[in-house]
Amino acid sequence: MTASGDFAPESERVTRQLRDEILDGVRQPGSRLVERELAEALGVSRLPVREALKALVAEGLVTPRPRTWAVVREFTASDVADLDEVRSALEALSFRLAAQRHTRAGLEKLRADVDAELEAARAGDAVRARRAAADFHQTVTSLAANDLLTELERVLRSRLRWLLGQHDDLLAVAREHEALYDAIAERDVPRVEALVVQHLASSRKAAMDHRKQNRT
Repeated sequence: MTASGDFAPESERVTRQLRDEILDGVRQPGSRLVERELAEALGVSRLPVREALKALVAEGLVTPRPRTWAVVREFTASDVADLDEVRSALEALSFRLAAQRHTRAGLEKLRADVDAELEAARAGDAVRARRAAADFHQTVTSLAANDLLTELERVLRSRLRWLLGQHDDLLAVAREHEALYDAIAERDVPRVEALVVQHLASSRKAAMDHRKQNRT
């Protein structure tokens, strides 16, 4: 069911489950996604699985193969560099606008994201911490109150959430987000801009380190 209590189509449920499993690392890059096998495992017909795979291909998380199967996308170094360039441009704008335009309710949501990330990081719960980290960035975009920026973020959301999960020092990232929250709350635009530059640089290094570690 959706948050409003309505029943979501089966394909949406399957898409959400597969997306979460890919972003959480349950399904590793290069692993096969076969319609028949997924339908049996999830207890659904092949049609919603087929629709889910098409949706995930469009989101950039899955690479199609001939006939009835696909694979979890293996992001290359070039893919990561492209994503990082786009992320840097979008976040420079979204964080600045969030500092200028945030509402009290939006700020409370951002604080809740930071608290959830800190709690998960201190508990060593990587899945929850990385999800909360991605939620933090998504909330910042909403605080920017720019419809076109929100539209662009929505198109890239799954790939950006994947990129935002490429770190291992959970507590360091959470503390950087807390510093950004404080600056946004104070509407300190110059400080926000400086922290964003630092955060992007540390995220870039963390992603490189994560990539090297997973290759060994």
